[in-house]
Amino acid sequence: MKKLIEKLTAPFSPSGYEEAIRQVILAEVKPLADEVRTDALGNLIARKGQAGKNGKKIMLAAHMDEIGLIATHIDDNGFIRFTTIGGVRSATLMGGRVRFMDGTPGIIGGERQTDLSKAYTMEQLFIDVGATSRKDCPVKVGDVAAFERPFVELGNGRLVSKAMDDRIGCVVLIETLRALKSTPHQVSFVFTTQEEVGVRGATTSAFGIDPDLGLAVDVTGVGDTPMAAKMEVSLGKGPAIKVKDAGMLADPRVVDWMVRTAEKAKLPYQREVLTGGSTDARAIQLTRAGVPAGCVSIPCRYVHSPSEMVDENDVQNAVKLLVALVSGPAEI
Repeated sequence: MKKLIEKLTAPFSPSGYEEAIRQVILAEVKPLADEVRTDALGNLIARKGQAGKNGKKIMLAAHMDEIGLIATHIDDNGFIRFTTIGGVRSATLMGGRVRFMDGTPGIIGGERQTDLSKAYTMEQLFIDVGATSRKDCPVKVGDVAAFERPFVELGNGRLVSKAMDDRIGCVVLIETLRALKSTPHQVSFVFTTQEEVGVRGATTSAFGIDPDLGLAVDVTGVGDTPMAAKMEVSLGKGPAIKVKDAGMLADPRVVDWMVRTAEKAKLPYQREVLTGGSTDARAIQLTRAGVPAGCVSIPCRYVHSPSEMVDENDVQNAVKLLVALVSGPAEI
């Protein structure tokens, strides 16, 4: 699984520019699914099974896109000003490296600060691509970049990458599809686009699939680092079953079904209440006349930074939980 995580976190695919990661995922899922298609917004949809008499149309969603930057101005000396794609924090940027979609590398620099106790604002930062003038700068206004950091394996099964959010969810979906031998349901594994800029891909794909039940697979923050916010989620204690986040209340019937399944399979799990952020589950829940929806969350340290960290055991147990959920009756 680690090789798959490294493979999926490598492509540069910010929101709206998911082609590179879509091709990598397509190669993985095409031999495993009964049908694979790409819709108008670029969502990759892999279907497995057909709903039997007591089966349901189930949608599993993980987003392919990652946060990034977009050039807004190039000055006379070739330095690039930018704005964000998704929830990028200025405090994580100074000295970081990026790569534009055409392969151009760059370093994030900042204006001289007189008060070193203050973090840089976005307006004080710029990208240096080695240009000496606006004319010889290879980047144009509107060009998009993503963060450049290598995949790293730390001790105790801790894995770090620039794009665990939410390539790790895509890994979970691929491994679930691989492990799923049979199902009484029609399961749509949806690798969505543009989640980081407003769950746009999940909105359109959920409308098209019209599921009876939906689950997102995404990362969530943790409360296990020094002086972290109080949160009952930690690395290494199992996937989290979402109860609430800033954008949705998980359907209590779905939460109970997930908890029962985890306990029956003797899988570790945590209960998640997230005070900020949301997932594709919000879009699924609100599609058409409404869909019972929930979310399996992978605990992740340093979310929306260039070095996001997950625990390999949590990822493996998330796969086991999803397989158990869609292999049997969905009793909600």
